[in-house]
Amino acid sequence: MAEVLVFHHGYGLTEGVRAFAERLRLAGHVVHVPDLFEGTVFDSLREGIGHAESIGFGTIVERGTAAAEGLPAELVYLGFSLGVLPAQKLAQTRPGAKGALLLEACVPVAEFGGAWPQGVPVQVHGMEADPYFAGEGDVDAARALVATAADAELFRYPGERHLFTDSGLPSYDEPAARQVTQRVLDFLDRIDRIDRLDRLDRIERPGAVAAVR
Repeated sequence: MAEVLVFHHGYGLTEGVRAFAERLRLAGHVVHVPDLFEGTVFDSLREGIGHAESIGFGTIVERGTAAAEGLPAELVYLGFSLGVLPAQKLAQTRPGAKGALLLEACVPVAEFGGAWPQGVPVQVHGMEADPYFAGEGDVDAARALVATAADAELFRYPGERHLFTDSGLPSYDEPAARQVTQRVLDFLDRIDRIDRLDRLDRIERPGAVAAVR
């Protein structure tokens, strides 16, 4: 199983985000879902982003970083829209990251340092005509990431909805969300498979058994 730290979008920690996290748990993964808005869920994205602006996007990233403290280094970081900020920052800067899943947003890699870290696979998902993802430069940052990172994929879906993966919002698109969920689960399964092979390889190496004892 993989261990995943999930960061919510600009509405807050909605039931739709919780449901997505639960779907990952049902597949056998360990999932943590911190509340970056400290209990507040907004009725509109405009209100939620306004709140994020009022407390500062840096505060959102700091709260996300704090949520990772005390958790294993070997995490997969998943962010929905606004939640991509802490997810991408941690994937790029916290040693031990196993992967990153950036849903409906992507920040230029230079925002959090230099090149994308080696050995950290990443997927980016977004709708082709989403005014935020496609219209504000995120898709360009995603293309640049895919062009330079060794293990990176960009998935684009037909439509113009933002937050199409949240089953509790009017923007939900069930067919596209189902595709995203399956690709995320396949990504996590691949990471789990690689980890198990690495552990087996360490055990089978000469002298490894003695070291384990």
